[in-house]
Amino acid sequence: MSVEVVPFFHAGSNTFSYLVVDPASSKAAVIDPALDYDPETDTLASTSAQALIEHVKQHSLHVEWLLETHAHADHVSASRWLRRHWPQARVAIGQGITQVQATLAPRYDMPEGFRADGSQFDHLFADNEAFQIGTLPARVIAVPGHTSDSVAYLVGDALFPGDSMFMPDGGTARCDFPGGDAAQLYRSIQRLLALPDQTRVFVCHDYGPGGRAVANETTIAEQRRNNIHLRDGVDEASFVATRQARDATLPAPRLMGPSIRANLQGGPVDLG
Repeated sequence: MSVEVVPFFHAGSNTFSYLVVDPASSKAAVIDPALDYDPETDTLASTSAQALIEHVKQHSLHVEWLLETHAHADHVSASRWLRRHWPQARVAIGQGITQVQATLAPRYDMPEGFRADGSQFDHLFADNEAFQIGTLPARVIAVPGHTSDSVAYLVGDALFPGDSMFMPDGGTARCDFPGGDAAQLYRSIQRLLALPDQTRVFVCHDYGPGGRAVANETTIAEQRRNNIHLRDGVDEASFVATRQARDATLPAPRLMGPSIRANLQGGPVDLG
């Protein structure tokens, strides 16, 4: 089943957010929405998220889900802020968020009374859990490795892998955050590569490697042929060696501190 996917690009963090629409019911889900954070002034703005609101309003859509692929370390989530505008929508993430919260909360300045139990989210998805977006069938695929809570969403013929897989020339996600594991990521991505070749893949980030234009859509067939880290024929040991060598050269994300503090809770409720 081919579904309607509308991308929104957040240039400040090279993040793609997506609106997934069921034309039969006008119901929709938002995946990985972002707020605008200025580290110099420690302030938030909603320009990027407002574009989602305007599109939903113009097309008379009904947002049922605000879906996070994981607790991001490079941008501040807009999910809980958007729920103020769409109170019927449920903020959801994978069940692994409790492990991420338990690991990271002691390292960051979380609010007093913070609980590492996932209660900040409306729903915690189990691996292989099925759900609906209007009449569209959707399924959750746990893909730990980048983070313990990473999930991919398969909606009809559209796959949203979060940070696990990028465009083929971008490779795969880093695995050096606490709780990350390159061997685990290899096995997780094998589950995605086993999907039908024609499955459309909508990546969460793209940085335009080699100076090409930023892009956001590929296919499972293209990933199997051309992914620079994990194409067909690359075994687990080779992938782990490549991934670990690459990760050793990477600096921490510029917005990691404020992003983690916000996203362990599903993002801020307001911009104050």
